[in-house]
Amino acid sequence: MNVFVIMKRTFDTEEKIVIKNGMIDDDGVEFIINPYDEYAIEEAIQLRDKHGGEVTVITAGDEDAEKELRTALAMGADKAVLLDTEDVDEEIDHFTISEILTAYLKDKDADIILSGNVAVDDGAGQVGPRIAERLGINQLTTITKLDVEGQAVTAERDVEGDIEIVETSLPLLVTCQQGLNEPRYPSLPGIMKAKKKPLETLDLDDLDLEEEDVEAKTSTTGRFLPPEKGEGKILEGEIENQVQELVKHLREEAKVI
Repeated sequence: MNVFVIMKRTFDTEEKIVIKNGMIDDDGVEFIINPYDEYAIEEAIQLRDKHGGEVTVITAGDEDAEKELRTALAMGADKAVLLDTEDVDEEIDHFTISEILTAYLKDKDADIILSGNVAVDDGAGQVGPRIAERLGINQLTTITKLDVEGQAVTAERDVEGDIEIVETSLPLLVTCQQGLNEPRYPSLPGIMKAKKKPLETLDLDDLDLEEEDVEAKTSTTGRFLPPEKGEGKILEGEIENQVQELVKHLREEAKVI
């Protein structure tokens, strides 16, 4: 089975976000594999162990992402590929990333592609579905269970607190939700083996792409942190007076009505 995992390098979930001059300051920040992508990596390894084949983990980013790719290799992936975005001078968005990843995957004859349901830094959940659409293959999002027998696939999807059971076929792209599995930690032998596993770096030229082919379709006009929460207020007196006071606060202070 030819299995690919789309991985993203994200801020450690314990990091405090700092905005400087309208940009996120990543000086000294710790980065990790996007937690939802860990479910995808684990599921890919389990599929390989059951059906044979190999697992390739890919990411689009700069050379700093090699650390997270090596972590994926230490977990048990067979190969890793870094699609270097250094040549992209303009702002990068979900279109940019999905086009770069699609250019790599289009001739790889993938049986199944896995990614995290969302990235914890932006929560968009766009890249996986965009890639499936561009490749013209089946897609399922927010899966919590996956069974593959031959070309037949049965999956369970998380649908707002309920479960949907779906039958489809390979080739397929799925995005993985919490509850699908329990991602393993890299073992010491795995870390040592990861140093010898292949990690390939490709740039836009290698993918037959020009910078204008991946030009962002969106732009960021500003970034800011949510305002600090003030103290709560306790309304007293008769219910009728409390309601009038509440409406006044909602209109004049919260400005939501």
